Order: sequence, then structure tokens, then C-alpha cells
Amino acid sequence: MYDPNNNVQRSSYANLMHSDPNLSIGPGDDETYSARISSFSVMGASFYDDIPRISTDGCSPMMMSPWNQVTPFANNKTPWPHPSPPVEDAPPQNALIGSLVREEGHIYSLATRGDLLYTGSDSKNIRVWKNLKEFSGFKSASGLVKAIVISGEKIFTGHQDGKIRVWKISPKNTSVHKRSGSLPTLKDIFKCSIKPSNYIEVKKHRSALWIKHSDAISCLSMDQDQGILYSASWDRTFKVWRTSDSKCLESIPAHEDAVNSVVAITGGMVFTGSADGTVKIWRREIEGKGTKHFFVQTLLKQECAVTALAVDEKGSLVYCGSSDGLVNFWEREKNLAHGGVLRGHKLAVLCLAAKGCLVFSGSADKNICIWRRDGTVHTCLSVLSGHTGPVKCLAVEEDKEKKEPRWTVYSGSLDKSVKVWSVMDQPPHDMGMGMMMQHQQGTDADSTSDSLRSGRSMQ
Repeated sequence: MYDPNNNVQRSSYANLMHSDPNLSIGPGDDETYSARISSFSVMGASFYDDIPRISTDGCSPMMMSPWNQVTPFANNKTPWPHPSPPVEDAPPQNALIGSLVREEGHIYSLATRGDLLYTGSDSKNIRVWKNLKEFSGFKSASGLVKAIVISGEKIFTGHQDGKIRVWKISPKNTSVHKRSGSLPTLKDIFKCSIKPSNYIEVKKHRSALWIKHSDAISCLSMDQDQGILYSASWDRTFKVWRTSDSKCLESIPAHEDAVNSVVAITGGMVFTGSADGTVKIWRREIEGKGTKHFFVQTLLKQECAVTALAVDEKGSLVYCGSSDGLVNFWEREKNLAHGGVLRGHKLAVLCLAAKGCLVFSGSADKNICIWRRDGTVHTCLSVLSGHTGPVKCLAVEEDKEKKEPRWTVYSGSLDKSVKVWSVMDQPPHDMGMGMMMQHQQGTDADSTSDSLRSGRSMQ
């Protein structure tokens, strides 16, 4: 339902860190992060400044503003005992439109299709919203909904039980969604199970078919041009699916720990991020009717977990969010040279989105930072505050009804709500002061950049 007063009940939430990525979390375990995080603590040192945060090549951005403070977890019974204070001095062009509340569970996934918003939660339901009102919904047999991807008339949902479910929108009635199958199909499972060579060891004294994920699915990414779906999982692999016939083309043992994110871009390049602290690049080549992915390089190696990845619409910049609250980015036009670090959060970055010249980062600190990109310089326009729990997922759509550039931002949280924001693409009035401070902090930025290249954890 639509909640104009923006009142959201707080949910119980504990065990911020999940230190053993080898253990599968059951569907009923709501009190853990869905992104696997290593034993590295997400609580890092903090510094506050009133000046807009900026990042550029070789220069680290400013630290957090005063309104972004939260109480450390160690001194509280729950991670968010008090609602975040309102951002009184936030620019008027960025405003909260409303909240979508359905007391079903934590919101783990979002996807948009035109004026429709799809939300996935730990209730196993996928809800469909239109104009801030519930439009329709459909339910899976089992498995918390961890990821949603839409391709044409098909909807793919990734679940805690390791399955990918496929749904079709009725051409006669867009409010009707019918399940059309799952990945892998029962037919392929039967065919594959006949040959012993199709079984691989997934854990000690446990084997499974290579075409099936043996742990929770953490992320889905679609290459629309090629009709290829990528699925990342806590089983340390990512798999490649051909959507035309639901075939599993390939399974890649990508990391030494849970794979938290996968992003495929035009041109056959794939990025994966893991709880092992690495971001890896893969190149896809077509071989006959199948595909073959080759490891290219390790883009990042650090102690803290990689929790989110995003690529801008042009595919020129790659963003990586980590459990230490930092967002690193690289420039493809400069052979993926490290471009800088966005410092806007005190706790783990759980989700990223890039649209137009804006970058959005959602965090366990309950806030959403809006960054405006000018070349490789990123300035924090504002901080969206209002959730009473970690921001787990983001979806962004252009508001075409407005004359000026404006975006509708959807943020899903573990406080069981989805908030809808209207955001304008406009730089802050005091950009010049921010640029001056950026130049003054060049020395600190150089040491940060060196730390990144050496593989040391940046806190």
C-alpha cells in the first residue's frame, strides 16, 4: 500500500557480518545480509566535512557530511534503533515522493519495466506496482527473491534456493504473470544427470550437476543484444544461459568465495565481484552454438568484500562498492586505469546504479548518495535519508514527463519498504569550493591510490 506519512515499522536485524561464506543461509534466516561479506569489519574510521564530496583522477573525495552520521552498531541493541534525521538542507530538487509498504519482509530486489516496478522480498512474492499503487503480483513456490531481470516479455527471478524462475507477461492482460519454467529445465537436468562426468564437487563429500547452482543466487545480469543471461551465486561460480531455449551454456568457477555481483556489457565483457575481495574481468567468445569465457585480469584485490558492481550506460566507467563503504571506479577508455574513490558512506555499500551522468550508491548506513559525474570528476549532489534499515537495492528510471532532466529513483530496504524519490541532475551551488578542497587533498589521495594498487585494504 501507499504510505503518504512515510511511517515504516522497523524490522529486527542482527548479525551484520556473515563471516562464513561456505555455509548456505536458509530461506527463513532473515537476519543476515544477502551479500556475503568476509570477516573484515564494515565499521571503518570516519571523518566529517561540510564540503561536497568529490572524486577525480588521483584525488580522493571529501568525507561525509554531518547529516550522514549514524550511531555505531556496538552501542545499540539493533543496528538502527532510531530513524535517520531529515536532511533539512538537502537541495529542493531532490524529494521523497512516497513509500511502498507491504508488511511481507525485507526488500532484496527491484526492477522496472516502463511505468511498472517489480519488487522481490523474503516472502517469496514478486509484487508489481504502478503509480505508487499495487498493480498485481505473483508468487514462487520457494526461495527468497534475490534478483529480478526483465527482458522483453520475460521476467527472470533468482532465488535463495539456487533456482532461476522464468515468468511471462500475458499479452492480453499485463497484470497477469504466468510461470513458464525454470533454469535449468527439468528436461536438461534429466539429460545431464545420466552422465557421471556432469557432476562436480561443490563441497566436501558433496557433488552436484554443473548446470545447477548449489547455493543462493546473488545477482542476475542480462546481455540484451546476445540474449544471454548471467547468474552469480554464493557457490563461487557464475553461469551463462541462452534465454531463447533456456540452455546452460557454461559454468565458470570464478572466485575463491561467494560471487556477490555480475555485470555484462556490450562487446562480450563481463565483470564479477566477490566476497574474496576481488573484481575480475572475463571475455566472452562465441564458439559454434555455445560460448566460452576467458579470464582477462583481476581489476581489484583487497581484504574487504566486494558487494556491488555497476557500469554506466555508455560502458565507459566501472564502479565497485565494498564492505568498507568505498566506491572505486575505473576508466575503460584508459585501459581500465583506476579513476578514483567515492567516499560517501560509513558502512558497507550494498547496491549501485548508474544512469545518465548520475551514480547512485545505497548502503548499510541507511542512506543513498547521489553522485554527479563530469568526465571522471564525481561530486556528491546530496544524500537521500529516510530508510530505517540498510538500503539493499536500487532502480532508476528517467522521468520523461518533466522538461528538465529528472530521474525517479526506487530504493528497497531491509526495513521492508520501497521509497520513491524524484532526483534532478543539477550540480551543487558551491561546486567551486569543493573543487578547491579536492586540489588541497591531493597528497592524501595519492597515498589512497597507492594503497589500492598494492592490494591493501582501505579503511
